[in-house]
Amino acid sequence: MKILVLNCGSSSVKFQVIETSRELFEQRANKVLARGVVERVGEKDAIVNYLAGDGEKFESVEPVPGHREAIERIIGLLLEGETAVLGRIEEIEAVGHRMVHGGEEFADSVLIDEKVLARIRECSDLAPLHNPANLKGYEAARQILPGVPQVAVFDTAFHQTMPPAAYLYAIPLEYYRKYHVRRFGFHGTSHRYVFYRYCQLAGRNPSETSAVTCHLGNGASIAAIGNGKSLDTSMGLTPLEGLVMGTRSGDLDPAIHQFLMEKEGLDIDGFTRILNKKSGMLALSEKTNDMREILAAAAAGDETCSLALEVYCHRLKKYIGAYLAVLNGAAAVILTGGVGERAAPVREKALSGLDSLGISLDSALNREMSGREGRISREDSRIGIWVIPTDEELVIAWDTYQCVTGEEEAE
Repeated sequence: MKILVLNCGSSSVKFQVIETSRELFEQRANKVLARGVVERVGEKDAIVNYLAGDGEKFESVEPVPGHREAIERIIGLLLEGETAVLGRIEEIEAVGHRMVHGGEEFADSVLIDEKVLARIRECSDLAPLHNPANLKGYEAARQILPGVPQVAVFDTAFHQTMPPAAYLYAIPLEYYRKYHVRRFGFHGTSHRYVFYRYCQLAGRNPSETSAVTCHLGNGASIAAIGNGKSLDTSMGLTPLEGLVMGTRSGDLDPAIHQFLMEKEGLDIDGFTRILNKKSGMLALSEKTNDMREILAAAAAGDETCSLALEVYCHRLKKYIGAYLAVLNGAAAVILTGGVGERAAPVREKALSGLDSLGISLDSALNREMSGREGRISREDSRIGIWVIPTDEELVIAWDTYQCVTGEEEAE
């Protein structure tokens, strides 16, 4: 089955076309026929990037008024000229949509119908920057590909197995009952993928395996997975809570809001914008949110970048220890995302000095590991340390295939 995977933001449309089936999935022979992104959607100078599976590239700057036009442009590239990977539009048999927030309504991916659509819209107040954009992508795809099944795959779904002790905040329960104020967690497709991929690599049964998974990109989160189920995760009601991130603060004393708003004359919208867009590594380094640039500057002796790294790795180490306590030990700590996969110095700082917890990093293996999957712990380490590149698009494609065909989940 050839599946169009869409990840629509407020001003971007990322896509892949993936051919998958149970046989292809189990043999890890899924085919990425094309991938790319349309950026600056809604502008006269939108940027279109397209890469066919055979390496044929297309780049242009052109007007793209909206999400519908962006998806039409993508379809055109898939079907026409030197970039074509499909003979006809009917070859697209299903569309899988990344949906950021499913609230408490969705613990699994689902075929989208009017009832599902209404419930997703109801969740939009929990993700006002994301769900409306995701829905724009769905509406456009439904118009362009009428009759083609459309599936919603939620970032939050994997974490719906958390117990109340993990997801409730210690505020009046009426806020949970009235407004669903609770920990939801995000990056669920990534945590889910790297955990199950680890189980494949290590020959373990997911339902009998526990691990701490660390998705470290510009956005970052960590999850405690016990016997295949998410039991706790660092992001909360929104993606702002938890680890230090590229431009997000992560954990923060909530009284800081009032203190700094009064000192700086800020309103709540302005300060929330600072916490989301002007904090994290950007704020600590006073230069950039790009971990590669921060590592290079720190290595050259930049004190603020060195301090930013110390804060980042201290927070990550603290969460790893906390989640090992939640799980009462684990088989592995797994790192993914751009930072987790490629930033060996970050892994070194965060995972060194944990021998008493059963974690022993092999520094030589760690230095050699970049952008590929493998173990970086010493042979005598009770808990394995693994680097596994994530593949959220494959999870969306497989869930879409499963929802459309009704086949049971593959291992």
